Amino acid sequence: MKLDILAFGAHPDDVELGCSGTIAKEVSLGKKVGIIDLTRGELGTRGSVEIRNSESAKASEILGVSVRENLDMRDGFFINDEAHQLKVIQMLRKYRPEIVLCNAITDRHIDHGKGSKLVSDACFLSGLVKIETELNGEKQQAWRPKVVYHYIQWQNITPDFVVDISGFLDKKMESVLAYGSQFYDPNSKEPVTPITSKTFLDSVKYRAEDLGRLVGVAYAEGFTTERYLAVNSLDDLK
Repeated sequence: MKLDILAFGAHPDDVELGCSGTIAKEVSLGKKVGIIDLTRGELGTRGSVEIRNSESAKASEILGVSVRENLDMRDGFFINDEAHQLKVIQMLRKYRPEIVLCNAITDRHIDHGKGSKLVSDACFLSGLVKIETELNGEKQQAWRPKVVYHYIQWQNITPDFVVDISGFLDKKMESVLAYGSQFYDPNSKEPVTPITSKTFLDSVKYRAEDLGRLVGVAYAEGFTTERYLAVNSLDDLK
């Protein structure tokens, strides 16, 4: 299956928090979108791997993505080396996306920056024909996505561009709330973490509102780029 967009997250819920409004919008426009989680989030303070698997499946259904896979890297301890790059390359060559979305370039959680660089490096290496990979016994062909964009997570990174997600914020928040074990629940008896407060959940909506305010729309999501953006004419800019 060839995808238009492939979104990577170091943990299940990274993609939902960072760019699910954009994904929901692109799916509504007929794009085929997939999600690849690098880890199971097994070091998360709340919940379990089994719960997180169920939550990510629910979020995927809400967003209408075509496929979701998990590479089973070690939460907290995966590294950007050949073995891990080859796992990502296999996914890139399997789904052949035009656009890749991935973690913030730097962030509070160490896996986010690591995951960002790992996926970015793999996107380049995936285009080299002398790097050979197989999947299910079949040789894969080289493939390099046209662009790599990084969504924004905990830190307030200044975006290079924003996507108008007006009309899709509810879908974004629904996908985030699919991870019921991870976020605000006044009845939970589990330990408090930086992401379990109501303030954190409110901040997800507030960021979308604030980025939208800055460009004159209701809601937006921000991204950083690895190279200059180009337009055919000034009329292409909103």
